[in-house]
Amino acid sequence: MRLPDAVHTSSPWRIHAIAPDFAVEDVWALATPGGTDELPRLVEAMFDGRFPDDAPLVVRALWSARERIGAALGWDRPDDGLGARVPSLRERLPADLRPRPGGPDPAPFTPLYATDDEWVAEIANRTVHAVLHLGWVPDGDGGHTGRMAVLVRPNGRLGAAYLAAIAPFRHLLVYPAMLRGIERRWRAGDAAPQRPSSPSMLFVFRSTR
Repeated sequence: MRLPDAVHTSSPWRIHAIAPDFAVEDVWALATPGGTDELPRLVEAMFDGRFPDDAPLVVRALWSARERIGAALGWDRPDDGLGARVPSLRERLPADLRPRPGGPDPAPFTPLYATDDEWVAEIANRTVHAVLHLGWVPDGDGGHTGRMAVLVRPNGRLGAAYLAAIAPFRHLLVYPAMLRGIERRWRAGDAAPQRPSSPSMLFVFRSTR
């Protein structure tokens, strides 16, 4: 379920101080009820490598089109990525957040930091510098559940136009299909990686590191 931006901005996340120049693009609630220490399991479910293969045909077609367009226009070249077009947000981290998070390889994302209730990664290409934020929050019923936010810093007019153009596809097709798959595997207790990870999070934010 999509949530108002204020649900993210009003929470005491440390990402606020690290990326104050990034705008909230999306916030989603995840139906992943669990205990207080199950954020690592959610990260594994996110990057288990099944998306978009397990998505409906229309989503797979959109994903394939994005890959072809990105390749043709050079959106995903390494010289437009982290450490090239934009510096990594790791340069902004305080000392206690600098140890690199463990867990699955979330390529093409680069892990940024992890705490007991936050897991954060970043990605950059010619259109945008983006942050994926996974939060582990109380569910009001004695347990915890996941919440996903996407923060963006568009690259000029191209990036802003691009984000606006793809928003309907993300909101209506891509994210719902992706999150249904994650929630289905969570309920089945099947969150372990099955094969090499795929860039399942941000649809058009696909890039190389």
